[in-house]
Amino acid sequence: MMKLHLDGADNIYFVQAYDHDSVTIREKRYCDNLLVMPKRLEIWTATAFAALTIADFSLLTTWKPEVVLLGTADKLRFPPTEILSSLIQQGIGVEVMDRYAACRTFNILVAEGRDVAAALLFH
Repeated sequence: MMKLHLDGADNIYFVQAYDHDSVTIREKRYCDNLLVMPKRLEIWTATAFAALTIADFSLLTTWKPEVVLLGTADKLRFPPTEILSSLIQQGIGVEVMDRYAACRTFNILVAEGRDVAAALLFH
C-alpha cells in the first residue's frame, strides 16, 4: 500500500493511501469508483472504463471543477473523445492517467488550493 501524507485542514478530502483494490480518504477505505473534490466525495455510479458515457460525468459538470483527473484504473487508457470534449466545452479541463497517478496528482493540486476533481475507476 502506498501511503501519502498531506498537511491540511480536517475538512479537506485528500488521498491518504492507495493500492490495487482501494483508496483511503479520511481514514475510510473505498473499493468503489469515486468522485472526489477537496470538499466533496461521492461513490461514482460509472460501472467500468469500457462502459463510460457522457452521462457518467454529469455530476462533475454540476460541481464545475477547474480540472478533472480521470484515473483509469490500473493502466492508462483514453476514453472516447466525445466524453472529453463534453467536459472541455463546459470549461472543465481533463487529464487522463492511471488511478495511482491521479491520486498523487490530486493531492498535489489540493495542497496548492486548486479546484480539482478526481474521477477514480477501479475497473
